[in-house]
Amino acid sequence: MGERNDINVAAEKGTSLWRDAWHRLRRNKLAVAGAALLLLMAVTVVAGPCISPYSYEDQDLALGPQGPSLEHWFGTDWLGRDLLTRVLYGGRISLMVGIAATAVSLLIGVLYGAAAGFLGGRTESVMMRAVDILYTLPFTVFVIILTTYFGRNLVLLFVAIGVVQWLTMARIVRGQVLSLKHREFIEAAHVMGLSRRRILLRHLIPNTLGPVIVYTTLTIPQVMLMEAFLSFLGLGVQAPMSSWGVLIQEGAEMMEEFPWLLIFPSLALSATLFALNFLGDGLRDALDPRAAKD
Repeated sequence: MGERNDINVAAEKGTSLWRDAWHRLRRNKLAVAGAALLLLMAVTVVAGPCISPYSYEDQDLALGPQGPSLEHWFGTDWLGRDLLTRVLYGGRISLMVGIAATAVSLLIGVLYGAAAGFLGGRTESVMMRAVDILYTLPFTVFVIILTTYFGRNLVLLFVAIGVVQWLTMARIVRGQVLSLKHREFIEAAHVMGLSRRRILLRHLIPNTLGPVIVYTTLTIPQVMLMEAFLSFLGLGVQAPMSSWGVLIQEGAEMMEEFPWLLIFPSLALSATLFALNFLGDGLRDALDPRAAKD
């Protein structure tokens, strides 16, 4: 009898949504490869400059632009600076902009969308019409005006890009909250007398994390591309700092004479964007609630 009961308990034991999602994600080879490449890229840009014999500011005008060699793996730019070191330092800035600006958009979008979906009625209608109006504004021009008016400040760049990226996140979270707020566990929370704030922050928002995580991995490459575009226009980080967008902009001006100045920063940015998109697609498939259990 004891053995039979143990078998029944084992048969009835289930797995959580997150454990099932993890198993599905591990079987997605592209997503795993993307995650591994992202981890490798992050470790490289953080640790690489610390062990590099060159500084991103070191100049050797006598050396000038030289192609890849054993001494300078990615070559040097027109000021004789080691391009590999500058690509690694630029990766720090690009990844930091992508993560920080995405965090700003998450903070605004999740809170705004959750509040709109939870309050409902006329309040929700007004809040979402405001989002529709903001969608019509040329936000790239808005960011350009901000960076031109307030100066090319790195923190301002985080905030400016994050502020214009939260609209889609707000819509996603609002839709999730609308589908959750009439579920049994939310009704039970109301019956128990929990405050609206507690229900929103402790019960509704945590249950929207699946789509939020997926969209976050897709927002980071969008933000990095926007930063690269602004840097290409000369509105990115200030010299002597650089980002991948700045290096691409500088390389594009000399691509015919010194193609390596464009090739290596472009490969670094492209590899990171591909990795983020592969990981985002894998997370979307893994966290899809309609996916059947194996």
